[in-house]
Amino acid sequence: MDSNKNKPTIRVAAAVIREGNKILAAQRGYGEFKDKWEFPGGKIEKGETPERALAREIGEELDAQIHIESTICSVSYDYPAFHLELTCFLCSKVGDRLVFFEHENHAWLDIDHLDSVDWLPADLQVIQAIKDQNILQ
Repeated sequence: MDSNKNKPTIRVAAAVIREGNKILAAQRGYGEFKDKWEFPGGKIEKGETPERALAREIGEELDAQIHIESTICSVSYDYPAFHLELTCFLCSKVGDRLVFFEHENHAWLDIDHLDSVDWLPADLQVIQAIKDQNILQ
């Protein structure tokens, strides 16, 4: 019997915001995965494209605007309570404004420090894609 059939699927878009040779990592301040690190973003609502959802979520979470440059990867990951479908985009900030409403900490990480924080399991696949694609070189 497949135990994943009864799990809800959550579709999420996330931003790998690059500034120079560093990317933004954010530490969750709430919920089941509190204190884990992630790329900012959020759920794709019905009828939204991943890009539109990402722009909306970054506005809500960081009070910021981003420019979406390209897709880095898509990740499918089974968490105990749900199945995650994650689409990650390489982005740049528009302006200097970043206000962290939902995260308790953040860091700008270069290639040598990507493994220095405790990433959510699905985000580890994104970290590997960043390394494989030489995004921070």
